[in-house]
Amino acid sequence: MSIQARLDEVGITLHAPPAPVGAYVPAVRAGEMVYTSGQLPVGPNGELIARGKVPTVISEETAKAAASRAAINALAAVASVVSSLDEIERIVRVTVYVNSAAGFSDQAQIANGASEILHAILGPIGQHTRCAVGAAELPLHSPVEVDLIVKLKPTPAH
Repeated sequence: MSIQARLDEVGITLHAPPAPVGAYVPAVRAGEMVYTSGQLPVGPNGELIARGKVPTVISEETAKAAASRAAINALAAVASVVSSLDEIERIVRVTVYVNSAAGFSDQAQIANGASEILHAILGPIGQHTRCAVGAAELPLHSPVEVDLIVKLKPTPAH
């Protein structure tokens, strides 16, 4: 099954990646690798779906959903530099930054939102290594930020 068919099956539409909030691009393809910039949980309307620190302002459940949305946006960033998502060989690495209140240490649980959605969409090629990092602040007061490193299938020789 194609990745697009899987997205359709799980009811996810990839929109153009959110506009950068600085002087960078959403993703860069370097040979068979794609590196995404950190993606925020921006919904289709262009607005953050949540703002604030976890768990004092944003619940862990809401932050986990935000991590899922940010991972979808990171996948959209990948889509912006490949001809088809079916070029993906595997997700290599996911980094999830969590806007953490003092003393909060369950970043890994929040990061599961990103990991679980990538696995739901991509199956085994969505399994990855991961870092879950607590951050004092994130851009625009986002509760999470997610970036990906993706390996593409080798291009056939001509």
